[in-house]
Amino acid sequence: MAFHDIHPQAPVHFLVIPKKRLNQLSDATEEHTALLGKLLLTAKNCANLLFLEKGYRVVINNGRDGCQSVYHLHLHVLGGRKMKWPPG
Repeated sequence: MAFHDIHPQAPVHFLVIPKKRLNQLSDATEEHTALLGKLLLTAKNCANLLFLEKGYRVVINNGRDGCQSVYHLHLHVLGGRKMKWPPG
């Protein structure tokens, strides 16, 4: 499942969320391999639909120190401008 972020941090900012609940990446096991792969392919497919051919950033926040605020694993996909490094 993918949808636009309600607090975008870039001109294009959407989330990719699995239907099957997984609280955070650090909880993932070998059983989640297909789910994690599907999340990345969904991110790529949505980025293509949104014409992000120049590039985009995929982010997973994990745990309190990683700034995770919603404890249901999700990918942030940001694009529509040149990203900067370091991110923070």
